[in-house]
Amino acid sequence: MKTQKSYQDNSEIGILYIVPTPIGNLEDITIRALNTLKQVNLIAAEDTRHTKKILTHFDIHCPLTSYHEHSQQSKLVYLLNELKAGKQIALVSDAGMPGISDPGTLLIQEAIQAEINVVVLPGANAALCALIGSGLATDHFYFYGFLPKKNKERKKAWQDLKRQQATVILYESPYRLKATLNDIKANLGNRRVVIARELTKKFEEYIRGTVEDVLNWAEEGTVKGEFCLIIEGAIDPVGTEQLWWGELSVIEHVDHYIEAEQLTSKEAIKKVAQEREVAKREVYQQYHLN
Repeated sequence: MKTQKSYQDNSEIGILYIVPTPIGNLEDITIRALNTLKQVNLIAAEDTRHTKKILTHFDIHCPLTSYHEHSQQSKLVYLLNELKAGKQIALVSDAGMPGISDPGTLLIQEAIQAEINVVVLPGANAALCALIGSGLATDHFYFYGFLPKKNKERKKAWQDLKRQQATVILYESPYRLKATLNDIKANLGNRRVVIARELTKKFEEYIRGTVEDVLNWAEEGTVKGEFCLIIEGAIDPVGTEQLWWGELSVIEHVDHYIEAEQLTSKEAIKKVAQEREVAKREVYQQYHLN
């Protein structure tokens, strides 16, 4: 067990500040965020060109270094060494909260492992803005982020989301929006959905309706900018808790068919994979390797 006292004086080791930046409107940055960016020794940015515009606007002069998905491995050791040497570093993404659907998570995890204090500042986040503005249920919600691009992984994601009773939050690019809307209709049915685009900007827009309604809009509307998709949760999901095998482990599930129906392990594994909607390989590995 490890305990972090975020503001305990420890000048020997630095602090990693997680600093949210505006998702569109520059006025949404907090006073605390500005003061933090002014006082740190270094800013690790997803895109230094983008961050320079923010720093220039607010007259902040601080060294910048890039930290993105293509540089995270090479920069990770450097940033950790700087923190261990007592430097204070601010991590920022292009927009919103670092660590949400961006490479900042790995740096945060490694800093915690190295017992470096990680101080998270509150601030802008597109997912929560879109959720609250959607008008759909907010008491329970499930943030998924970006869907996988590979067909097999994407199919598995839809199988999982189909059972989700909570409101679902997705991020999507304008290039895949129509395809994703069609996937929602095919996999989840004609549910209520809300698209939020250009949040906090001059052309902020919410499109609310059924999937079919929103698909019609996508054929004629302005499909530009980054999108948040808010999807109504399943009203009567077919979850594992409603199935007779819901409380069984994979091994118990396979053994049931071997004993009750006299199936071979190969046949039982195939049947279990079909019922659980997973690959046979996954069931095989759990059954034989565990």
